[in-house]
Amino acid sequence: MVEVTVARLGLDSASNTYVVILQEKGGERLLPIWIGQPEAESIVMEMNDIHPPRPLTHDLCKRLITGLGGSLRRVNITRVQDNTYFAELHIHRGDEVLHVDARPSDSIALALRLAAPIYAPESLLTTLQVEEGDEAEELDFSTEEEPGATPGGTFEQRDLKAEQLKAYLEKMRPEDFGKFNL
Repeated sequence: MVEVTVARLGLDSASNTYVVILQEKGGERLLPIWIGQPEAESIVMEMNDIHPPRPLTHDLCKRLITGLGGSLRRVNITRVQDNTYFAELHIHRGDEVLHVDARPSDSIALALRLAAPIYAPESLLTTLQVEEGDEAEELDFSTEEEPGATPGGTFEQRDLKAEQLKAYLEKMRPEDFGKFNL
């Protein structure tokens, strides 16, 4: 298994599906995984430190894991079968280790929230080359907060952040995260 990190996120215009690009840590090989919009939004929100006023599903899972005395030690992207990727959460609680079957997209969202490493088998990594074109426009989702303000801003600021994120994800094109050449 090789440690990977989230390198990019974009929209595949051919399938109108979001793609998270994992890259081997300290290396060039990639692992693209097609994911759903809610998971893409959850990943981007965590990467941009956006926290909604109420916990989303992945935030709830984080609270359940930690609230029950567990810790997410690692996420393994385990295999691909019939064009479907599989993953496994390794949750430690005391002397017990739980291996929980999960979708890679959910696993990645949780790994980001719990600062857990992500691993993938060598066999799934590819040497696809990413052509560096016009980089995606970087949006600043932060807001200026006044002293004593609620972390994450006011409800109005949070709604604005959510609208900015939605607009950002909707306008992403394959060129925004690079072109893949076999």
